[in-house]
Amino acid sequence: MRLPSLAAFPAAAVLLMLPGTAHGLAPVAAATPSISRPSPLTAPLPEYRFTGAGFDACTAPPLEALSVWRTASPYGAVNIYSSGGQRGCAQPRLTPQWVAEARAMGWKLVPTHVGLQAPCAEREDKPLRIDPARAEEQGGREADEAAAALRTLGLGAGSPVYLDMEAYPGDDAECSRAVVDFTVGWTEALHAAGYRAGFYSSLNSGIADIVDAARSGRAPLPDAIWYARWDRNPTTTGQPGLPDDLWTGHQRIHQYRGSADETYGGVTLNIDPDQLDGPVAGGARGADG
Repeated sequence: MRLPSLAAFPAAAVLLMLPGTAHGLAPVAAATPSISRPSPLTAPLPEYRFTGAGFDACTAPPLEALSVWRTASPYGAVNIYSSGGQRGCAQPRLTPQWVAEARAMGWKLVPTHVGLQAPCAEREDKPLRIDPARAEEQGGREADEAAAALRTLGLGAGSPVYLDMEAYPGDDAECSRAVVDFTVGWTEALHAAGYRAGFYSSLNSGIADIVDAARSGRAPLPDAIWYARWDRNPTTTGQPGLPDDLWTGHQRIHQYRGSADETYGGVTLNIDPDQLDGPVAGGARGADG
């Protein structure tokens, strides 16, 4: 994702997180924002978190690149643009086989969905917008699409999928209401389908509106947030505009710098770096998470 702190950004496809002795995948209890009470899932489900550094790129990389980076780079998980009609890049490699092979290498996966955008969004490349009169219904329909894509890719119940809501002007009350309504519908439908709801946006627009919704008691809200603030500070706490008493249970990802090339093992990828302390996907039921 390419998201300047005050401007619109192109979406991205790949997020890679740093493994290490204090970093990695571990089962955790069901995590929900402390300020909301999401509807219960339909059955006890596995849930995982990953803590460490990461990055996103615009399309799922070749498996050959992942193989090199798995040992030569400091990263340990890959975010995939799993669904959505307004993804910024084609995903010719993103198949169930790609997912299975990436997971067999040891990569952890963080799915992302990009669909309808805020009614006031200023993005010519993503022209489809939320209808404020039908926002909650539309959010539910997008969630159904996202859940179906996770099942197709072999990602199990309890996995998260992050809604990509690109930056939009923050001074339009009707637009803000539509985004919140859409996100409530998204979250409710994903919970009904047995998946976790995530939300990605700029700290100055979408995240600000979700924080306000949390303070007002709106529910259900997403189980995890992924926020863009290019302050070059790889942390998930102490952020102006994101109080530390919200989404505190390993429920955050921070995109902290913009696009740059990095090379490991002779393989170069253009990336936006992130710091992650949040949920990642597990395998299908019966598979190793």
